[in-house]
Amino acid sequence: MKIKNFLFVMGIVSSLLGFSQTYNGTVGLINDVATNDFPLVVSGLSPATIDTTNFGLETICINLTHTYDADLEISIVAPDGTTKILATSLGGGGQNYTNTCFNIFAPTSITTGTPPFTGTFIPQGVMGMVNNGQNGNGTWILRVRDMAAQDSGNLLSWSITFGNTPATYHSFSSSNMPIVIINTNNQTIVQTGKITADMGIIYNGIGIRNHMTDPWNNYSGKIGIEIRGNYSASLPQLPYDFETRDALGNGMDTSLIGMPSENDWCLVAMYNDKSFMRNMLSYNTFYDMGHWGPRNKLCEVILNGEYQGVYSLTETIKRDSNRVNIAKLDTNEVVWPNVSGGYIFKTDYWDNSNSWLLNYHPIDHPTLDVHMVYFYPKPTVIVPQQQAYIQGAVNDLEAALYGPNFADLTVGYRKYMSERSFIDYFIVNELSRNTDGFKKSCYFYKEKDVTSTGVIGKIKAGPVWDFDWAWKDIWDCIIFQATDGSGWSYHVNDCGSDVNGTGWYVRLLQDTTFANDLNCRWQELRGTLLDTTRMFHFIDSIAAYSNEAQARHYAYWGNMGAATGTAEIEPPRQSYQEEVDSLKSWIRRRISWMDANMPGNSSQCNLTGIADNQNANAAVATYPNPFASEIHLSFVLAQPENVEMELFNALGQTVQPNQKEHHNGGGTQVFTFNADANLPPGIYLLRIKCGDKVWTRQLSKVE
Repeated sequence: MKIKNFLFVMGIVSSLLGFSQTYNGTVGLINDVATNDFPLVVSGLSPATIDTTNFGLETICINLTHTYDADLEISIVAPDGTTKILATSLGGGGQNYTNTCFNIFAPTSITTGTPPFTGTFIPQGVMGMVNNGQNGNGTWILRVRDMAAQDSGNLLSWSITFGNTPATYHSFSSSNMPIVIINTNNQTIVQTGKITADMGIIYNGIGIRNHMTDPWNNYSGKIGIEIRGNYSASLPQLPYDFETRDALGNGMDTSLIGMPSENDWCLVAMYNDKSFMRNMLSYNTFYDMGHWGPRNKLCEVILNGEYQGVYSLTETIKRDSNRVNIAKLDTNEVVWPNVSGGYIFKTDYWDNSNSWLLNYHPIDHPTLDVHMVYFYPKPTVIVPQQQAYIQGAVNDLEAALYGPNFADLTVGYRKYMSERSFIDYFIVNELSRNTDGFKKSCYFYKEKDVTSTGVIGKIKAGPVWDFDWAWKDIWDCIIFQATDGSGWSYHVNDCGSDVNGTGWYVRLLQDTTFANDLNCRWQELRGTLLDTTRMFHFIDSIAAYSNEAQARHYAYWGNMGAATGTAEIEPPRQSYQEEVDSLKSWIRRRISWMDANMPGNSSQCNLTGIADNQNANAAVATYPNPFASEIHLSFVLAQPENVEMELFNALGQTVQPNQKEHHNGGGTQVFTFNADANLPPGIYLLRIKCGDKVWTRQLSKVE
């Protein structure tokens, strides 16, 4: 009787405390360059509901052989479809995962391990998010994705264990960044067309915290959304294009997070840019140089109730008065002057339906063919007469560029090309040693001809785009492997690229005047926008702003400390601050090399002599610095001008919108910008614009 009572009591205790319950999955071949799914059926789990407090998934263990571990991305997929990465791109050329277990309470992260990763480790992703209240009974999947060719392997065994110390995770409740919430209503976002979804943005203003419980006060409505990109779409954190829409599904122009109203936007993933700022640094620099660069705002994204990390909500490249400001071109405009513009085109991935073959080859690679891709009007919209016109315009430029009088100021390439835009485009892409800036995502646009004067609308370089492979040393071409900051990106055709660049800069730099103008512009910018003190203050400001969110982002994605995305030469940094410090160190090396190797001569610089209009002879001075409220500006203008001023904080956020003044030419004129006296002390940027000439002045605010 006593034995029966003891067993009964033990049965009650066992049912209350629970026991670990382990299940074993199927095994098999890990196919090369493929997604390999290995199912495991859980049945009879008790209790059935898994959560982060009482009972849930505790541990996942694997045994596999593979001849190159860094090729592998290993994930767990729960019955409800929740997918969490356990390990990705680890171990370099090492082999195998042998008796490798994942448990969030392990003493060390899998990112610190070495092949064959024997032991128990914290997984890279937030494994605890599968313990979300779902029924644990059902089919679980170990997903092993082989991401590169030439190596394969075998999954020998794998298991999952449930128990009373389940994996946990921290729920997301608030942020100092704007919060973007997207619900697809049980639809899957694809890459081949936009699905309709709901989106809300919570943004309470600069310096005010945003909570998940706050109303959707910046945007609340429909969007069309799809996966964007080529390589970036293969990474775990997916990038997206989206269109703001009205209730009928039509595009609806909307201002998002203080950016000008439009309907086409993108969410750029930060998986391949661990600093969160490579694109931002490039776009803002090009913008401050006097050209449109995509405006962007860091935010945190929730997709279908699940945290997705930090993204950059960014303007897409588009013909628009607030973006690429060129004339609209309708399909019925097929006769000059209307057919003359505007156009946007690029070198990028191409096929015979979206591009044309240039008549000239790069001067240093005479066997290479170069294709130009239609962008605006779209390849599916542009009509034959417009195709013929823009092909002819580019051919006229190349004929002049490669002709015997190419450097002539009147009949040479300058007749067709905006020299200033090509110089500034060169500087931004070379400063960042951008591997793609001279071959892929390499944009140009043409303005409409001016009928009243007969002036040909010039071809301009830009806008700049896509810098997540830039500002670092990568295993791509010998040009980009140099760790001392050396090497010219415009020689990208030397690398046997997958896309051939135009090579125009090789010819342009044979013009002594162009080279000297380039050197002069570099010297001007080095004393202003590209002064390292100013650049590093901007970088530190973004790092400080991102410091809270980066902790959540990397806890979720788990790729800090792992070689993911770009094939970088440097070993992976182990913290966000180390990533930021590494970026600044790289910039120091790069600028030092460019200072010593910039083509041309700056001994007789006329820093206002290379613009395309008469606004270039304006000059501006600002004082006092530091300021309390009033900022005085002194102008020298040769002709009447409208002057626009806008004040930004160190994060690039507008704190005081445009003020406009009209000034008569013919001498020095002084006026006052009345800054808000309630602005907190700190660093501010005053942007002053006259025509297409732009200056940025860094100022300090005192009490």
